[in-house]
Amino acid sequence: MPLEAGLLEILACPACHAPLSEQEAELICTGQDCGLAYPVRDGIPVLLVDEARRPA
Repeated sequence: MPLEAGLLEILACPACHAPLSEQEAELICTGQDCGLAYPVRDGIPVLLVDEARRPA
């Protein structure tokens, strides 16, 4: 289930404050040095650094 466009515009990575992009069931940080992937569970973004997946 995609997030509302207005919500996606105001969300930012909690670690580096870069914008996020939506890919499948995750929000991916667009920061060059960060790249954390935050899960979306039941349509709710979980923006906790401890819950984020590190880039490969």
